[in-house]
Amino acid sequence: MSNTTDQQLRLFADRIARLIDERKGVSDDIRDTYTEAASQGYDKAALREVIKLLGQDEEKRKAHAAMVELYGVQLGLGF
Repeated sequence: MSNTTDQQLRLFADRIARLIDERKGVSDDIRDTYTEAASQGYDKAALREVIKLLGQDEEKRKAHAAMVELYGVQLGLGF
């Protein structure tokens, strides 16, 4: 490889390594925040589900809720 290619590869590798480190830090922060919420009496599983729903657009969220309700009714869960 040429020097330019080697340098470019090094830049990509360094950037990816830095992003992986940042991702680990963010993951740790998220875990700590869930733990803090749980210590205040919030249910972590319910909070995770609500956070997931917040990331969906309204139409997708409604379609998913309707499908969950349909399956619940079909399985006799009393929805």
